[in-house]
Amino acid sequence: MLHAACLLLSLLAAVPAQAAAASAAASAAEDAQAILARYKAATGAEAWDRLRTRHVTGVLRAGGLSGIAEQWDDLRTGRTYGTYKLGPLSGAQGYDGSLMWTQDESGQSRAETTQDSIEASTSAAYRTTFSFWYPDRIPGKVEYLRRESIDGREYDVLRMLPAGGRSFELWVNRETNLIDRLSEREATETRIETYSDYREVDGVRMPFALRFSHGDPKYDQTFTVDSMEFNVPLDDARFAQPSPPPADYIFPAKQASVEVPFKVYNGHIYLEVRINGKGPFLMLFDSGGANILEPKVARELGLKAEGALGGSGVGESKQDVAVTKVDTLEIGGIVVKSQVFSTLDLGDFARRVEGLDNFSGLVGYELFKRFPVMIDYQRSRAIFYDPRKFKYAGHGTRVPFRFKGHVPEVDGTIDGIPGAFDIDTGSRSSLDLAAPFVDKHGLVEKLDPRVRVVSGAGVGGRVYSLLARAQSLTLGGVKVDKPVAYLSRQEKGAFADAYIAGNVGYGVLSRFNITFDYAHQQLFFEKNAAYKQPDVADRSGMWLEQTERGFEVFDVVAGGPADRAGVTAGEVIVAIDGRPTARWTLANARKRFKAAGGTHVRVRLEGEKPRELEITLRDLV
Repeated sequence: MLHAACLLLSLLAAVPAQAAAASAAASAAEDAQAILARYKAATGAEAWDRLRTRHVTGVLRAGGLSGIAEQWDDLRTGRTYGTYKLGPLSGAQGYDGSLMWTQDESGQSRAETTQDSIEASTSAAYRTTFSFWYPDRIPGKVEYLRRESIDGREYDVLRMLPAGGRSFELWVNRETNLIDRLSEREATETRIETYSDYREVDGVRMPFALRFSHGDPKYDQTFTVDSMEFNVPLDDARFAQPSPPPADYIFPAKQASVEVPFKVYNGHIYLEVRINGKGPFLMLFDSGGANILEPKVARELGLKAEGALGGSGVGESKQDVAVTKVDTLEIGGIVVKSQVFSTLDLGDFARRVEGLDNFSGLVGYELFKRFPVMIDYQRSRAIFYDPRKFKYAGHGTRVPFRFKGHVPEVDGTIDGIPGAFDIDTGSRSSLDLAAPFVDKHGLVEKLDPRVRVVSGAGVGGRVYSLLARAQSLTLGGVKVDKPVAYLSRQEKGAFADAYIAGNVGYGVLSRFNITFDYAHQQLFFEKNAAYKQPDVADRSGMWLEQTERGFEVFDVVAGGPADRAGVTAGEVIVAIDGRPTARWTLANARKRFKAAGGTHVRVRLEGEKPRELEITLRDLV
C-alpha cells in the first residue's frame, strides 16, 4: 500500500481522534464541570448562549505551501462546511448532521462512512456545538484526568467522551482558564492541536492562531484567522454532499471498454501511462493509491513541484512530498484532464525492493473512481469501462464496500472473527492483520506464529511481522481457505490502525478477476484458475533486495533454511543455481525461493569470504 500525503482541513472543529486509554486517578465529575464553567466565564459567559452560527476565513499553511480556507459552522447542530486551496491542492469537507463527506480537486465527492469517520464526525460535532457546556445538543461525558506541566504552564486535563464518538483531551490553562491544547489519538497516530492569540468577537473570546501537529514540527499545519463572524444566515443546502461534476475525461468514441495489459512484479501490478502526451511511463497500479510521480519524471516533463508535505504508507516513518499538476493523464486511449500528482522519491524502493530501474510512479484511485475497472489477474489485463455504458453482467459475487479514504473497505471475517478489511491491489501480501486487531483478539496465541519476517516495504520503510496461516478468510460472500497471514506488531504506520482488521493484497486477490465499481461502492469477485491453488509464502527465510552487485540478503529468519545453510544478513547473492544474478530479475529470484518444500537452491555469496551454499527450502508456516 502506497499513499501520498493526506491533507486534512481541520480549522476550528478539527476531526477528532481517540484519546489515550489510561488515565491517572480522576477527581470527581464536579471538578471537571467547575473547570469548564471557568473556561466559559473567561471566554464570554452568557454571551455564548445567543450564538447560533459561525463563519471563519483565514490563511492555511503546510509544508511550505500557503493558501486560504473558509468554514461555516452551525453551533446548535454541529453541521459544518469548509473549503481550502493550498498550492495545487483544493477541496472541501462537510457534515450534514448525519453524514461526513469530502470533495477533492476534481469536484468529485465521497461519503465517509467507516466507523472511524462516523466516530470522528460525531466528536467534531460535539466540539462544534460546545456540547460540554450544552449537553442537550449532543450527549457525552466529561472526566477530570490529571494535572500536567508544559513549558512552565500548569494545565488541568479533561477527557471528553461524546456518545457515539471517540474521546479526546482538552488542556485548560490553570492561570488563564483558556484551552491551550487538544490531544487526540487518530487511527494510526496522535494529533496535537495548540491554540493561541485569543481575541474577542461579538462578546466571546476565540483563538485566532491554531497549529496541528503529529509529532514532527516539519509537517505541522497552521491556520491563522483573518475574519470571524457569528449568527450569519446559513443555507441548509450548503452542508449537503455536492452533486457529481461534469466529466473531466475523454473515453474513446464508440467503445464501451478499453483493455490495458499489465505485468506483475513481486505481487504488484504495473502498467504504462502517458503524461502530457509523453511517455510511456511504467506505473504501479494501486486501487487506493494517489497519483505519484518520481521527481526525475516531473523534471523530465518540465513540471514545477511545490511544498514538502508529509507522506506515509506501510512503514513507520514519513517522507517529503511535493505537489504538482499535469494537463493530461492517458491510459489506453482514455484521457483524464488536470490531475494533481505528488512527487515522491520512490527510486530506492523501486530499485532495491522491486528490482526495477524504469519505475516512474503510481496511479490508481483517480482512475478507479472515474471508471469501473476489472482486474483480470488470469489474463494480466486491466479493463476500463465507460461509466455511461457500464452494467455488470458477469457471474461474480457482489461485495459492497465503503471508502476508507481512497481504499475500499469490506466487512469480513478471519477464522470467524469479524472485522473491516481493506482491499488493496498495491499490496504484495495475501493478508496483513493490523496490530490492534491482533492484540484485541489474541491472534498471536490463536495462530501461534513461529517466525518474524520482513513482510514488505514501501513509503515509510520496511515492515516486520509474525508469519502465520489462518484457516479461512471471508470478504462478504467470498471465501478463501488457508491464507498466509502477516501479524503486524507496528506502533505506527498503516498497520497500527485501530479501525481495521487487516489489508488484503495480491496473494488473495489474484485468485479472482475483480470488478471495481467505485460509483456504486461494490466489487464483483469471479473465481479464476488460481482460486484453489495453495497460498505460498517465501520458503527460504530471507528478505532480498536488489543492489548493483546482486541480491543483498537484508534479513535472515533465525532457524530458517537460509540460516541453517549458513547465510548471514549483509551478504550478497551473486548467482542462483549457477546463473549470475544479472540474468535474474528480483521478482523471479523471489519466485525461485517459493519453490516446493525440499527443493535445493544453490547460491553463490559475495562477502568477506566468497562461498557457495545450498539452501533446502521448506515451509515456514
